[in-house]
Amino acid sequence: MHPLRSMILAAAGSDALKRVITRAPVTRDVVRRFVAGESTRDALAAARRLVAAGLTVSLDYLGEDTTDEALADATTRAYLELLEALPSAGLAQYVEVSVKLTAVGQLLDEQLALDNVRRVCLAAERCGTTVTLDMEDHTTTDSTLRVLTRLRREWPWVGAVLQAYLRRTEADAAALATPESRVRLCKGAYAEPAEVAFPDRHDVDLSYVRCVNALLSGDGYPMFATHDPRLVDIVADRAAHHGRKADSFEFQMLYGVRPIEQRRLAELGHTVRVYVPYGVQWYGYLMRRMAERPANTALFLRSLVSRG
Repeated sequence: MHPLRSMILAAAGSDALKRVITRAPVTRDVVRRFVAGESTRDALAAARRLVAAGLTVSLDYLGEDTTDEALADATTRAYLELLEALPSAGLAQYVEVSVKLTAVGQLLDEQLALDNVRRVCLAAERCGTTVTLDMEDHTTTDSTLRVLTRLRREWPWVGAVLQAYLRRTEADAAALATPESRVRLCKGAYAEPAEVAFPDRHDVDLSYVRCVNALLSGDGYPMFATHDPRLVDIVADRAAHHGRKADSFEFQMLYGVRPIEQRRLAELGHTVRVYVPYGVQWYGYLMRRMAERPANTALFLRSLVSRG
C-alpha cells in the first residue's frame, strides 16, 4: 500500500486529528465537494440536480461502526424519512439508497442489523426503489453476505457490493452473478492485511478486470464503480464482448469526483449512478476519499493551509 494512503487511513481512526480537521474553518467548504449536506433536504436537493443532468443516484446516510443501539435505530429512521420523501419529490424512479450494516447495528448483533435493514427494504418497496448493502472491511464480509442472502428471499433486488482488492472477490463475483442479482464492483477503500487483500495497485486492477468478466458473463445486473479511465474503457469493451446491452449494466461514480465524465458517459447512453453521501458523520468517509485519490488530498491540504 502507498505510504500516503496508509497514513491517511490511519488518520481516519485518530480522534485527535478528527477534532483538528472537523473544527478547521475551511473544512466544511471542502467537504461540500464530496458530501451533499447533513439533512434529508440536502440529500434530495443534490439528487434533483443530478437527475436533472441525466444521472441516477444512490444516497448514503453517513455512519459506520455503530456500537450504540439507539444510534443504529436513529440511522434506520433517517433512511425511512428519506425513502418516504422520494415519491413526493418525484425521485423514486431514479434514486436508491446504500446502507452500511455497521451503521444499523451489525457490530452489536447481526440479527439487529438484519431487522433494521429489513425496515429500510420495506420502505423502499413501498416507494418503488431499491437498496444496496455497502461492503466494509473484510471482517464484516461474511456477515454482510449472510444478511444479503436472507434479505433476497423477500427482495431479490437487494444489491451487493464486492471489493476487487480482496483475494476472495473473484469467486464471490461468480457466485453472485445470478438472475436478478444486482452487484456493485469497486476497488475497495479500507486498510486491509496482505493475507486477505492485494497490496499492489496493479494486482487490484487485474482483479477488478477478472471480476468484470465474471459479472458480465453471468445473468445479473453489474454496477461498475470506478473513476479509472482505463477501467471504464475496459468495462465498455468487455460488455460489448459479452453482448451486453447498455441497459443491462451501469457505471457508478462518487459525488464530486469526475462529474464531467459522469455526464459524458450518460450522454453516450450508459446508465450512470452517482453515490451521494450525506449526514453529520462525514469524517471517516472523507478520509477514505482522500486515501483513494492523491489529488483529493492535495486539494484538501491546500485549502487548510491557505484559509485555515
